[in-house]
Amino acid sequence: MNNKTLLDKLDRKLGRFAIRNLMLIIVIITAAVWLVDTLVYKQTEVLISQYLYFDRALILQGEVWRVITFIFVPDEWNLAYFAISMYFYWLIGNALEDEWGAFRFGVFYLCGALGAIASGFIMGYTTNYYLNLSLFLAFAFLNPNYQVLMFFFFPVKVKYLAMLDGLLILLGFIGGGWIERAALLMAIANLILFFWRDVIRMLSWRRRGWKYKKQREREDREFLFPEEVEEREHKRAEKEEKRRQKEEKRRKDDDYPFEL
Repeated sequence: MNNKTLLDKLDRKLGRFAIRNLMLIIVIITAAVWLVDTLVYKQTEVLISQYLYFDRALILQGEVWRVITFIFVPDEWNLAYFAISMYFYWLIGNALEDEWGAFRFGVFYLCGALGAIASGFIMGYTTNYYLNLSLFLAFAFLNPNYQVLMFFFFPVKVKYLAMLDGLLILLGFIGGGWIERAALLMAIANLILFFWRDVIRMLSWRRRGWKYKKQREREDREFLFPEEVEEREHKRAEKEEKRRQKEEKRRKDDDYPFEL
């Protein structure tokens, strides 16, 4: 039986063309944009990133590079927060590449980027925020018990951070505008595309584990409380006898529908 997916087959044929250390490249370019913006703004009060963000109207006027360059626009300008976010993006991106391989990770990021671009053309504007968030959610799904140090002191498992992000995403979807909703839906669609098999498999395992647990509990109870088992069997036998008698009476009524 061949369990290979289409992505596995593509990886086998095209994997040699995959970009290694993709997240490191993205982080380096983003850091360069942040540095140039910081230096140039001090001199001219002009942000270079204003020529890089996604804007449908400007793209249709000929600034087609914005279709790609919005990926490298920093989402944080404070040096400390920016350094932490870049390190974290590199960490999870590198972990996903190690887990999946360069080709699969590249396809995941490409699909996420295409989803963000599609939402941008539909709504007129988009950012890389939900694209980067989808990386974290993918990492949390694959490594739920991985611990990170919040504020460098408090160890927290990423599954709890993912739950918090899920709550914030829900609130953002309810209270945000359609630009955020469109970008969010595209990011979620990308996650579903890559993880639906894993979700079904995980639910199947949990269902089998739940049934096995219930069976073990029942067997343990029968061993510890045999009188309950005897009483239950007695009630089951009485119920079966009543059912048999009712069925026999029904057959007699069918055979002799009229009294003589």
